[in-house]
Amino acid sequence: MDPFDAGAGSILRQPKAVWATAGASVVAFMGIGLVDPILPSIAKGLQATPGQVSLLFTSYFLITALAMLVTGFVSSRVGGRRTLLLGLALVVVFAGLAGTSGSVAQLVGFRAGWGLGNALFVSTALAVIVGAAAGGSAAAILLYESALGLGMACGPLLGALLGNVSWRYPFFGTATLMAIGFLCITAFLKEQPRPARKTSLLDPIKALGHGGLASAAVSAFFYNYTFFTVLAFTPFVLNMTPYKSGAVFFAWGVLLAVFSVIVAPRMQERFGSLKVLGGSLVLLAADVAVLGYGGHTTAVVCTVLSGAFIGVNNTVYTELALGVSDAPRPVASAGYNFVRWFAAAAAPCLAPKIEEWSDIHMPFVAGAATALLGAVVVLVRRRALTLPQALDSARAGGTPMAEELQTRHATEDGVTVFAK
Repeated sequence: MDPFDAGAGSILRQPKAVWATAGASVVAFMGIGLVDPILPSIAKGLQATPGQVSLLFTSYFLITALAMLVTGFVSSRVGGRRTLLLGLALVVVFAGLAGTSGSVAQLVGFRAGWGLGNALFVSTALAVIVGAAAGGSAAAILLYESALGLGMACGPLLGALLGNVSWRYPFFGTATLMAIGFLCITAFLKEQPRPARKTSLLDPIKALGHGGLASAAVSAFFYNYTFFTVLAFTPFVLNMTPYKSGAVFFAWGVLLAVFSVIVAPRMQERFGSLKVLGGSLVLLAADVAVLGYGGHTTAVVCTVLSGAFIGVNNTVYTELALGVSDAPRPVASAGYNFVRWFAAAAAPCLAPKIEEWSDIHMPFVAGAATALLGAVVVLVRRRALTLPQALDSARAGGTPMAEELQTRHATEDGVTVFAK
C-alpha cells in the first residue's frame, strides 16, 4: 500500500492538531543533528577536546533516557497537551541558554535541560499522533517517522547555515522554531481526555517484563550505539567545514526520511518485518566498518549511505515498540526508549575514548559489532517478536488479530485528540 495514496488512509490527510504536533516534532528532531556540523567549531570556540564536545550528546540522551520514566507519569496527570507545552517550553529556554554558554560545562548542562524538554515532548507527541491520525496506527507511525526523517535532515542543514556565522546561532534558531511550535500546539490542539488509569513511575520498567518488548529494547540498544557512533563521532573524522558537513548530513537525513517512509513499508510487505530488520542491521554493520577503514571520500559516501539503513531500522523498531506487547502504547514506548537512549548517551562518550585507547578505526569496529549484536538479538528472539508478522498480514489485507489489537490499544491508550 502506498502511504501517500489519496484514500482515507493517506498520511497526508490529517487534522490540524496532527500537523501542528508533527511540525513541532520535526523541530524537536532537528535538535538531535543540529550540532553535528558545528561540533568542530564548538570545540575550537570553547577550546575543548572532541571527547568533551561529544558530551553534548551524552548529557542530552542520558537525561532523555531517565526522563522516559517520568513522561507517562506526568502526561497521565496533567494531560497530553500540557505535557507537550511543558516540553516545548523547556526546549525554548534551554536551547536559548545553550547559545549563551561560555564554557563546555555550561553548554553540556543546558543540553541536559534541553534533553528533558525533548523527552517530555517527543514521547507524548508519538502518543498524540497515534491517537489522532487518520488511517490508523500504521499511517501514524509513518507520519511520525516522516517528522523524524525531516528533522534529522534539516537539523544539520540549519546547523551549517547558521553555524557558519557562529556556533551559537543554531541554538538561538532552534529556540525560535520551538517557540513557533509552542504557539501552533496552543492554537490547534485541544486538551485530551486523561486515561482512566494514571501511569506510575515504574510502569515502563514493568512493561519490559514482556519478552517481546524487552527483546526489541535490547536489540534497539545495540543498534542505537551504532547509530550515534555515526552521528556524533563521524564529524570529527570527516573534519569538514560547517557547510560541507551540513551537506553530508543533510543527504544522510534525506535518505533516512525516504527509507523510513517509502522504502521500509514496501520491504516489510514483501519480506516481513523481522527479516527486513535483521538484514538492514547487517548491512549497516558492513557500511560502518567500511566507513572506519576507507579514505575520506569513502567515509563521506558511507556516512550518507548509513541513512538508508537507519531509516529502515527506525520504522521497524517503532512498530515493534508500539505493537509487540499488550502494554498501552505510551507505557511500552517509554520502557523501550528508556533502554535504547542509554546507548545514545554512551556512544558519543565512548567513541573518542576508544580512539584514544587504540586508533581512529576501532570506534567504527565497535559500532559495526553492536549492529551485528542487534541482529543476533532479532534472530534469537524472533519468536517473541510476533506482532510485526500480524501487522505484515494486515498490510496485505487485514487480519482479525491485527484489528483486535489495534482496537485494544486505542482503548487502553486514552489518546483521543480534538482538533479545532
